[in-house]
Amino acid sequence: MDREPTSIDAYPPHEIARRVERLGVAKARSDALSLLVLAVLAGAFISLGALFFTVVVTGSELGFGPTRLIGGVSFALGLILVVVAGAELFTGNNLIAMAWASGLIRFRDVVRNWLLAYVGNVIGCLGTLLLVVCSGTAGLDDGAVGDTAARIARAKAELPLVEVFARGILCNALVCMAVWLANGARSVTDKILAVLFPVTAFVVAGFEHSIANWFFLPYGIVVDAQAVSIAGAVRNLAVATAGNVVGGTLLVAGVYWVAYLRGDHRGGDGRA
Repeated sequence: MDREPTSIDAYPPHEIARRVERLGVAKARSDALSLLVLAVLAGAFISLGALFFTVVVTGSELGFGPTRLIGGVSFALGLILVVVAGAELFTGNNLIAMAWASGLIRFRDVVRNWLLAYVGNVIGCLGTLLLVVCSGTAGLDDGAVGDTAARIARAKAELPLVEVFARGILCNALVCMAVWLANGARSVTDKILAVLFPVTAFVVAGFEHSIANWFFLPYGIVVDAQAVSIAGAVRNLAVATAGNVVGGTLLVAGVYWVAYLRGDHRGGDGRA
């Protein structure tokens, strides 16, 4: 006989799907000012995670894999802050496509949310970048942190576009899985653990997160403009964003909608 779930058990997958769907409706109908403010916070949080990663991997002599591992754990700070403290992250908000697929919100509601979230995220990233530059963090370890930032940005700007797109898809599949798992958690500790491993995995594998790149790329350009192609940076941001949308909406929201929600027939205000 199956044991009845208790109040400390994680929500089962079919209930997570309904929770994400309901959350998508709430996010899509959020007022513009609240959404924008929370999006700015998310951009700042992700930037702090990116900065944490940059400092931690600087000067590491542990070897490629272990260095990426500790860097990935450090970078997870960003999404942990988004999920636990509360913020609106464009990549995670790709999951609201589930509510649209169920006919509970309109397509223009989805686009509105994504645009406001993206703009707010960028503002948060660039605002954090300004503070980081003023703080002189790049000068830590006799300038080694700045050298690391420039190398990260240069590597991203020089990636072939096909690789950027594929890495963007894979990145947001893992980010949205982290958000998905966090929606199944009941405690703060559960949420942190849910986020930690998927985020660490995408960082270790070198996948491309468009919002994080709004910190990594401008930071590298500020530190060493000669080393980083601005055109390459712009291409990376555009293509990584497209890849993130595909990964989040199709590989996570779309797959789970088909698995758990496609049979639900609910009234809505249309998808036009």
